[in-house]
Amino acid sequence: MGYVGLPLALQFVRSGTRVLGIDVDESKVDRLNGGQSYIKHISSEDIGEARRDQRFSATTDFSEIADVAAVIICVPTPLSKNRDPDISYVLDTGRAMAPHLRKGTLIALESTTYPGTTDENLRAVLEEGSGMVAGVDFHLAYSPEREDPGNPASKVGEVPKLVGGLTPACLELALAVYGRAVKNLVPVSSCRVAEAAKLLENIFRSVNIALVNELKIVYAAMGIDIWEVIAAAKTKPFGFMPFYPGPGLGGHCIPIDPFYLTWKAHEFECATRFIELAGEINTSMPGYVVERIAEALNDAKKPLNGSRILVLGLAYKPNVDDERESPSYRIMELLKRKGGEVFYHDPFVPVIGQTREHSEWAGTPSVEWNRETISGFDLVVISTAHTCINYAELAEWAACIVDTRNVMSEFQSSRGRIWKA
Repeated sequence: MGYVGLPLALQFVRSGTRVLGIDVDESKVDRLNGGQSYIKHISSEDIGEARRDQRFSATTDFSEIADVAAVIICVPTPLSKNRDPDISYVLDTGRAMAPHLRKGTLIALESTTYPGTTDENLRAVLEEGSGMVAGVDFHLAYSPEREDPGNPASKVGEVPKLVGGLTPACLELALAVYGRAVKNLVPVSSCRVAEAAKLLENIFRSVNIALVNELKIVYAAMGIDIWEVIAAAKTKPFGFMPFYPGPGLGGHCIPIDPFYLTWKAHEFECATRFIELAGEINTSMPGYVVERIAEALNDAKKPLNGSRILVLGLAYKPNVDDERESPSYRIMELLKRKGGEVFYHDPFVPVIGQTREHSEWAGTPSVEWNRETISGFDLVVISTAHTCINYAELAEWAACIVDTRNVMSEFQSSRGRIWKA
């Protein structure tokens, strides 16, 4: 019941389907059953409306799967410390639910993963734990999530949805189930095609973002503004699609998913040079931002060591509270390593929670937004451009600004010295 599962559950409820939400986090289950949301862009009113007439309920009890007709798995697929795929959440979920499956149930996986996960790995644990055969006793499908948190124009029921089945009968049932909640379904020939398509979508973005990030560095060295270049190039009505640079990649998709394919490609002795190079470039961007911060401080005759630095925006994208894989964390870590006193402000993340990778920041609160606080920093680096931030106030209050998102272009003549990174 996270950023993928909860919106999908609510969409099914709105479409007239009774939904049971399962999560291993008991606190989430309690909040949902109490009509409360824990995701910024989903309101408690939405949860309360779904709870009416018992159309939606939540539980930690996997045995209740015995009473449902379809199970949709929406769990994380992170990378290990060695950047290898970690599908343990998928397999552990499969093992937990397998003893409770009944004949005829549909199981659909939505988590982004490498081709073969559904019809090999997940199928194996489901068959072993249930004693049944996929495609004969129960149905198996893959339908990748296409969530765009923070984008009010992106609605779960209206985004075209890929669906691939283990067998034609599996596909037919999966289309019938998803058809209750999603308007436009796109059937494909297999689970593997759907898995591969989802990876292509995210690899396409990763490679193109890496390209503009690299060009940003090159053009900056030439005294050319990459943002002006992109604005000029996108006036071409064909053959060009604008992508924009930033401080690095964040979220649970773009920084992670391409490496699922590079790992799987090794099994077939195939090289994935474009994907790996893009990953290297995007991963290096927080380091480039820190270099620009050091240059900006040096220009003000201040060392990075001992300077008070505010990172503006912890979430990985604007207007959401999701800070998974956010490049802001890496920027903060690099600054702290170099002796900076590091703080952050993010209205969507009032306090940093416990995370797997950045436990040392847990419990750190967002600083207040006022003239006295902001003017007390030697430098403010804009990492995430939330639309609710008053950038005119920032231009007036901040002594020095490093802008990675091009939101300060109209304030270039302001009192604060503004650098682009």
